[in-house]
Amino acid sequence: MSGRARLALCAFAATLLASGALLPLAEGAGWLLQAALLLGVQGGVGALARRVPLARSLTIASQALVTLLLLTVVFARDQALFGVVPGPQAVVRLGELLVAGGEDIGTYAIPAPMTDGIRLMVVGGVVLIGLAVDALAVTLRSAAPAGLPLLALYSVAAGLGDGRTGWLWFLLAASGYLLLLLAEGRDRLSAWGRVFGGANRSRGGLADGLSGRGGGAASPVRTGRRIGVLALGIALVVPAALPALDSGLLGGRGGGSGKGSGGGTISAVNPLVSLKDNLNQPENREVMTYRTNAQDPRDLYLRILALDEFNGSEWRSSTRRLTDVPDRLPQPTGLGRDVAVTEIRTNVSSSSSYQQSYLPLPYPASEVAIDGRWRYEPEGRTLVGDNGQNTGGARYEVSSLVIEPTAAQLAAAGPPPQKLLAEYTQVPDSLPGVVARTAEQVTEGSANAYERAVKLQDWFASEGGFTYDTSVSSGTGSSATARFLRDKKGFCIHFSFTMAAMARTLDIPSRVAVGFTPGTLQADGSTSVGLRDAHAWPELYFEGVGWTRFEPTPSRGTTPTYTLPETPTGGASDPAQPSADATTAPSAAPSDRESCSPQLRRQGECGMSAAPAPTPPTAGGSGLDTALLVLGVLLVLLLILLAPMFWRTLTRNRRLGSGGRTPADAAARALAAWLEVTDSAWDHGIAPDESLTPRKAAARIVRQGGLDIMAAEAVHRIAGSVEQVLYAPEPRPTAGLTEDALTVRAGLAASAGRGARLRAKLAPRSAVRVTWAVSDRWATLVQRWTDRPGHGRWTARWRRISRRYG
Repeated sequence: MSGRARLALCAFAATLLASGALLPLAEGAGWLLQAALLLGVQGGVGALARRVPLARSLTIASQALVTLLLLTVVFARDQALFGVVPGPQAVVRLGELLVAGGEDIGTYAIPAPMTDGIRLMVVGGVVLIGLAVDALAVTLRSAAPAGLPLLALYSVAAGLGDGRTGWLWFLLAASGYLLLLLAEGRDRLSAWGRVFGGANRSRGGLADGLSGRGGGAASPVRTGRRIGVLALGIALVVPAALPALDSGLLGGRGGGSGKGSGGGTISAVNPLVSLKDNLNQPENREVMTYRTNAQDPRDLYLRILALDEFNGSEWRSSTRRLTDVPDRLPQPTGLGRDVAVTEIRTNVSSSSSYQQSYLPLPYPASEVAIDGRWRYEPEGRTLVGDNGQNTGGARYEVSSLVIEPTAAQLAAAGPPPQKLLAEYTQVPDSLPGVVARTAEQVTEGSANAYERAVKLQDWFASEGGFTYDTSVSSGTGSSATARFLRDKKGFCIHFSFTMAAMARTLDIPSRVAVGFTPGTLQADGSTSVGLRDAHAWPELYFEGVGWTRFEPTPSRGTTPTYTLPETPTGGASDPAQPSADATTAPSAAPSDRESCSPQLRRQGECGMSAAPAPTPPTAGGSGLDTALLVLGVLLVLLLILLAPMFWRTLTRNRRLGSGGRTPADAAARALAAWLEVTDSAWDHGIAPDESLTPRKAAARIVRQGGLDIMAAEAVHRIAGSVEQVLYAPEPRPTAGLTEDALTVRAGLAASAGRGARLRAKLAPRSAVRVTWAVSDRWATLVQRWTDRPGHGRWTARWRRISRRYG
């Protein structure tokens, strides 16, 4: 098998091995076989084009064209011309599938169903990565840069998989890249003849070494395999031996089973530091799943407890009396009978690794059916485990109220009870004055407490210039609040506690709830809640409505509909006597929402609320369009940044490629090799000096580049061949110039630092020759235009017109 054929097979294998990291992201593995077939055809076209041979650019273009035809046949055959040619309708169809695939990725949790859109994105992505790997490693004969698209493929899979792409997929991807490098190394060594393995004095001596039968020294290829295997072993074993930090708000207590293990539990004192840890977890470990008959589950926050005491150094939950869990929980504090209320049912299944003492519940819960030892705290309407009872593996059913006040009802809220006002508007003396001053400035001109609350929410979420950042310290005391208002960076605890503190300075009773956002809808109709869904939000009290949720944290959760302008509301019902269809518990038979097809669910035809939450108008179209635009811009920028490296690689291959055998060809090869050496030195910081003879220029490169003996001799040999071409009456051709040029380049890289090597690879200085070439061509075109016979006549006529009318 030839070296190029071996490289092509290894490129094919490396792409498939790296694409295995995508398997955990979607249901089924049939797409991998489809991608392998398309990759095989694409690689075969490249092999035929190289055998013709075609120019490298034409080889890549032919592969790209065949790839487009293949994707058209597979995904848009009915819209294509003659079932193959991608006409306008086929292009539109492919675009529609890409848009649908993006929507499916945003809708479904992992593993997502393999819809047509997702299949196109996965298969098309793998085939495009395969085209890049084949072009770099086989067509351009540079396997090392081919690791970049392979790394991009694995990184996308690892990023979307939230930890599901474990060590096995990394091992497969790394093995594929190592296989590609070894194939290239073997191909390069084979250009020197038989690999010399070293003489074995105890056996056949030098003859055995030349024949490859010697056992004394390992061949370079065998040594490379050993080094690669050792490196992979270190990459896998060392991270496994390091200690892991897996505790947090939702972590287990001890060695729980399931998808995770270890970690502390939430406490009634301060769960906020661990909340930050969970938001920064590398794996979005599932802590619970639930099913609900709520028409719009986007507002179904799962609340754990409320932090209502602010002592200046921290927010925490007050110590309160616990009672037995009643059959039906009391009416929520402050809720009037004229507010629209619907009762829903939710079945929750907690992970066995999720072990903490507070039970997550939709707020406000009205009934809770759960086994075990649980106690009820009336003020916060929370359930707390008794005598070591926790949520690990718990399954329970909750009835809760969906309260839908109108903006008018909130604006008309009367004064809260004096006892509640005194307790929930307390602020410590250590609270900086900037908190109250900022609250007054933001809410200036408001007519009532509701308008002040909405202005605070909008200021934090969009108008105040705040940035969501989980790397900020998680302190919640007075100094942390002032720092947050100054730096305007933080995550949910900073937004929620600062808004609650500012609301208290405005005499609006407030507290902060800690729990989970609604989670991610699954393909089977259930909803999954993970560690990264941990959240904190403020609750403000309005008489006649009760404790009301607000959402000041940008990019997290959903904005309550009653804080948006022109919010439609439904009719009211008695919270104590909800309607029959609203209180029906989920049965074993699939509901309308569960039996709804994925397509109808994406279109909102699966029982959504008759009055869905209005969304603020956007100026730039859908979020998917924006994401695709940003992705396209990033890809263009990446190509621009890597363009010098690609140009340098193409130029090097063209200069050092094989040419003819005439004396003129030999002279051209010598000059090309010298130009390559000059540019390699330039890339490593040694600018060319046109005033020097080749001999003096070679000595300068050796001196400033710190070359070893072999590289120095190679430079002088190339310089001698250039002098032969320039000055000898009959130049004598010199053999081995290509190898000498590569030796010089390797010597320059070996003597340079890591930063200099990286600069020479990614941003070579000699790439400025492209600018010079474009400038020269432009000057040539201008000169040709000015030298045209009629140019002088037109110029004179234009000058006469200018003088007459100018």
